[in-house]
Amino acid sequence: MKKLTIIQHNSADYLGLMEDHFEGRKIRFQYHRPFTEGVGVPGEAEIGDALILLGGGPWGSAGTRDVPTLAAEIALTRACFMNDKPIIGIGLGAQILALAADGKTESTPLRFTVEDVTRCDENALNGYMPETFPLPVYMRDRPIPPDYAKILATDSQNAPAVFQIGEKIFGFTGHPGYKRAMAEDLIMEFEESPENPTQALDALTARKAEIEDALVSMMTGIIQLTGLMRE
Repeated sequence: MKKLTIIQHNSADYLGLMEDHFEGRKIRFQYHRPFTEGVGVPGEAEIGDALILLGGGPWGSAGTRDVPTLAAEIALTRACFMNDKPIIGIGLGAQILALAADGKTESTPLRFTVEDVTRCDENALNGYMPETFPLPVYMRDRPIPPDYAKILATDSQNAPAVFQIGEKIFGFTGHPGYKRAMAEDLIMEFEESPENPTQALDALTARKAEIEDALVSMMTGIIQLTGLMRE
């Protein structure tokens, strides 16, 4: 049975709707919470069959409000990258992935949006990425993938929304399995919140079925490309 190692950056941001897809395929996962007292970033030897780096809420990576474990997570992600480990970065996790792969990040204000992103390649995620789909983003700063990364989808500003490095490493600027409750918990947990979050919260509720449907398709491609169903 395959096992995922997942790094959280706050208690509110977790796999969300993605959990059911992994559990349905009998893929186990273990959360690591280095933001809690006495818990550090795991070493590369402790990582399971894949590494997932989750979002950070108001934490970023471009110098305004960096997540405290940034350097250690970049080093871990680089080690997993060099050892051909599947990696999925979401939000802040996609920024860490970009930095570990010799890309960059850009300082942007904390934002919360739910907007359609557009596929760039009909073969993206083994052909399982929808042509357009809603991608919730709750994030400070943004990743700039390295030049050799493949851009799979772009947002309304033509910035990378989903990118791929090699065969089994993926970065998502937003969370494809986001739930309204996750955003609500982030707003309550931190003193800093995005401007006018009510509009995005309502959009999450209104587009819940679209988000779920797009995730069903994309998880098929992700599982295939990362090899998480192979023995």
